[in-house]
Amino acid sequence: MTGTAPAASPGPAGYTAARPAPVRRLTVLYDAHCPLCVHLRHWLQRQRQLVPLDLVPAGSAEAQRRFPELDHTATLAEITVVGDLGQVYRETSAWIVCLWALARYRSRAHWLTTPAGRPFARGTVLAAARYRSPALPPCAPGVRECATPPGGPWGPR
Repeated sequence: MTGTAPAASPGPAGYTAARPAPVRRLTVLYDAHCPLCVHLRHWLQRQRQLVPLDLVPAGSAEAQRRFPELDHTATLAEITVVGDLGQVYRETSAWIVCLWALARYRSRAHWLTTPAGRPFARGTVLAAARYRSPALPPCAPGVRECATPPGGPWGPR
């Protein structure tokens, strides 16, 4: 997976073609008031990263300083990842790019972008969103532990 910012690439006879520039660093904006989100933040930090991940609380002064153009209210509602060249990944794409940054999960991230894998990625994101829903107490502000959703930690089977 690479970012979307073009970089000049000299071709034959001086021809210059645009190609995607590689992503060298990612910033993950996460909800610091959600126990599930904080748990995933710690999990990401423990993984071997092929692309460094900066984990910044969504809506924080730091997030607003780094990314003044983002809708910071929206970043609290959905995972948002920003690449070093300004690429913005949201929801399913954000989860996939986080996995892509990790040594152990890069091949799985590539599979999740295929027609066969995309429904699994989307289902995981929807389950996490349902788990975080304000209607459910597990990730409400002030709650210290998330309850286990039906079917175990990964949702219904």
